Amino acid sequence: MTAYLGTGLLGAGFVKAMLRNGNQVQVWNRSAAKAQALADDGAIVCNTPAQAVNGAQRIHLTLKDDDSVNEVLEAAKAGLSPGATIIDHTTTSVNGARQRTAMWKERGFTYLHAPVFMGPPNALESTGYMLVSGNQDVISSVLPYLEKMTGKVLNFGDDPGKAAGIKLAGNLFLISFTAGISDTLALAKAEGIPASDIASLFNEWNPGAMLPARLKRMMAGTYDNPSWELNMARKDAGLMMQEANNAGVPLTIIPAIAAEMDRWIEKGYGASDWVVISKDNL
Repeated sequence: MTAYLGTGLLGAGFVKAMLRNGNQVQVWNRSAAKAQALADDGAIVCNTPAQAVNGAQRIHLTLKDDDSVNEVLEAAKAGLSPGATIIDHTTTSVNGARQRTAMWKERGFTYLHAPVFMGPPNALESTGYMLVSGNQDVISSVLPYLEKMTGKVLNFGDDPGKAAGIKLAGNLFLISFTAGISDTLALAKAEGIPASDIASLFNEWNPGAMLPARLKRMMAGTYDNPSWELNMARKDAGLMMQEANNAGVPLTIIPAIAAEMDRWIEKGYGASDWVVISKDNL
């Protein structure tokens, strides 16, 4: 028996995949209609977290944040079977993951934080990435099961909070990436360029392919022999802001990046490779 607490878009996808694989799943969701929608797929809908986890050896969660995880697990505690394993897919804080791992171990249960880089279709199709870290014996014991839920499980070692940190870092990149695309479209709008032309550019030119080499250059910590001088990158940022300002189109992230460039230029790094702006973060 498996329990799933939190059957929003991602949780519902996981539950449907579990049911298709022949698992019996008891579900609960704060908004009862979202759990009830899974009844036609074969899920056993429960009225409380404690009822949902009753008899289950594996309990999965996909909730909102640390507070909701703590609240729901406390509500479920009375129904937990001895030695049950709690697998939490919620995006949470690093310390929250560490604290829950220790607290539930003291109570006689196993808690493993396993956040994901997956959307609802990935959950349903068992593709994407799942992150884990913590006690390696625990991870080994559940790994065959987790591997059935996703395309690849990435193990980041013994620290029970590291998977949470990696997930947040990855989400930061996704947020920044999306904001960067938004600024790109804003600049194109200011210049009277259709978004379709920007799409055509990226259909041919994939700057994402540069990411591993750019990260390697940053981590090396060497900024001489530049491929793009900071002074020149700052000049271009100024042109971008000028074009947008002339058209009355706001940019989201470029002004902040330009300010950081100015800080490093004032420190004497104008002739260095522009990745020097990452110097303090290594």
